[in-house]
Formats: sequence, C-alpha cells, structure tokens
Amino acid sequence: QSLFSVDVGEKIVAIGAYVLMPNHFHIIIKEIKENGITEFMRKLLTAYSMYFNKRHERVGPLFQGTFKAKHLDYDQYLKYQFAYIHLNPIKLIEPKWKETGIKNLRRASSYLKEYTFSSYHDYGGITREEIVILNKDEFPVYFKNQYSFKGFLKDWLNFADSP
Repeated sequence: QSLFSVDVGEKIVAIGAYVLMPNHFHIIIKEIKENGITEFMRKLLTAYSMYFNKRHERVGPLFQGTFKAKHLDYDQYLKYQFAYIHLNPIKLIEPKWKETGIKNLRRASSYLKEYTFSSYHDYGGITREEIVILNKDEFPVYFKNQYSFKGFLKDWLNFADSP
C-alpha cells in the first residue's frame, strides 16, 4: 500500500505548497480545525524525528526549538510565497541567486524540473501520487493552468537574472 493512499483521518490543515530542502522545509498551511497548525506540526516533526532517529540509529531531539511561522495576511504576500517556496531549490545550485541574480537561467529551470521534493510538479502539470498532499481548493486560484504557474516562476527568475 502506498503511503499516499493511507487514510489520514480528519483533516486539520490544508496544504497549499511545500518544498523539502536538505536541512529545512517550507510549507503553506491553512488551518481547518482550531489549533490545527500546531497539532499538524507537532505530529509531522515527531513522526519525522522518529523515522530519522531509527534510520540513523540515533536518539534524542532532531530539531532546535519550535517551528517558525509567518501569518500570510495579504493576498500578494501569499502569492509571493508560492514563488519563494517553489524557487527555493535553486539555492542548492546557486546559493546567492537572490542577491546576485541567476547566473545560468537554463540550468536553474532544468534543476527545478528535476527536483522532486516540492509541489512544483503538482502545479506544473505533472501527474504524480504526491498530489494528494495538497488541498488546492482551500487557496486562491493564482494560476489558471500549468503555463501560468511556470510563467509566474519564470518572471521571478528573469527578475533575479537582471542586473
């Protein structure tokens, strides 16, 4: 049985976008149930710590402190976060791209297409089982289709590419 077909029970949050990086992650979450975000994060971080500790034969805490959260209180900031999250993997190949611009736009675009640990593909038109993680209906429709999504990200990459 696939992990993505497991019944998770009552939904306490809706997930709009995510990216998993080697040492951190970003996620857009909307609370469905009171205290849902806190409960979800507790379960997520506990489960991952248990998995990681077992896999690497270690004990003890894995994370430092509590999770950091920002309230996305206006529409343009929420939309910007979709770009921030989905473009975050570029830091793995061009660590200073936000400050200095993209040095190789083709390589950056190609890397995003190859990076599977985010919801990029789910917005970019690739069908995969990970789509069940997302609750797109709970969020504003910023992208009519995969082309408007990719165009939105390309605009950000081109902006960062210009001097």
